[in-house]
Amino acid sequence: MLSSNARCLQCAPMKGAKEYILTLSCPDATGIVHAVSGLLYQAGCNIVESQQFGDVDGDDATGRFFMRLHFSAPPQLADASMLEALFGHARKQFDMALHFHARDVRPRVLLMVSQYGHCLNDLLFRVRSAQLAIDVPCVVSNHTTHAELVRGYGIAFHHLPLAAGADAAAKQMQEARVLELVARERVDLVVLARYMQILSPRLCEQLAGRAINIHHSFLPSFKGARPYAQAHARGVKLIGATAHYVTPDLDEGPIVEQDVARVDHADSTDAMTAAGRDVESLVLARAVRWHCEHRVLLNGHKTVVFR
Repeated sequence: MLSSNARCLQCAPMKGAKEYILTLSCPDATGIVHAVSGLLYQAGCNIVESQQFGDVDGDDATGRFFMRLHFSAPPQLADASMLEALFGHARKQFDMALHFHARDVRPRVLLMVSQYGHCLNDLLFRVRSAQLAIDVPCVVSNHTTHAELVRGYGIAFHHLPLAAGADAAAKQMQEARVLELVARERVDLVVLARYMQILSPRLCEQLAGRAINIHHSFLPSFKGARPYAQAHARGVKLIGATAHYVTPDLDEGPIVEQDVARVDHADSTDAMTAAGRDVESLVLARAVRWHCEHRVLLNGHKTVVFR
């Protein structure tokens, strides 16, 4: 597997320039970097940072090439549609999945939560304290537990209940309201911040590549209720969390980030739970940040994360 990072430290930003992130993936081939950098040079753009990776080694290699490139464009190219037109030939030549993202556009993120609020509170605080450059237009929950917390941040709270044992029709209606909010609020990413409902295959497909979930890394060993109590009973030494994209296969989506915390025999179930929730919050915040900075590219069942 081949990877590379490069940063231009010589050129000052152009006056009146607009900054973009270019992300692309395509079958690995000779000349991709040359073609991309050459087009940007000819257009008068300045490359600030470039990262690339070719998944070409090993039995599970996908044979694809990935690139994330931060550049500034002159005023006459300060429009993503003009940049896409510039790359029309290269896109066809290399069969590229190519996207331009303006850096001054803050992603809009819808948060979903049930009754555990640690990840929700952590994300809202990071946004309020300018640690996370996203906008949260609203929060959706199947409970009212965190309504006051959310409203205290000046964010709309939508209670969309789903009764225990609800049939498929009720679930479809509830999820339809979620999709209405996604469309109305022009949502770029949906984050399941401990939202304890299984999304239907239809909703997973509607949100493919733009929905992130967090779960404890005990899965599948400690399924069901009270996973930290189960872990304590088994005397585990490491607890952790995994952030991944949502797919119809429960907790099997491409992984964005993982982390662990060490525990020992002296830790109570409550201490393990607290440590686990800290890890969950940190891992989810990283995953949201990297996705919204356009650092995560899907690679089949895997991801490429340019950090």
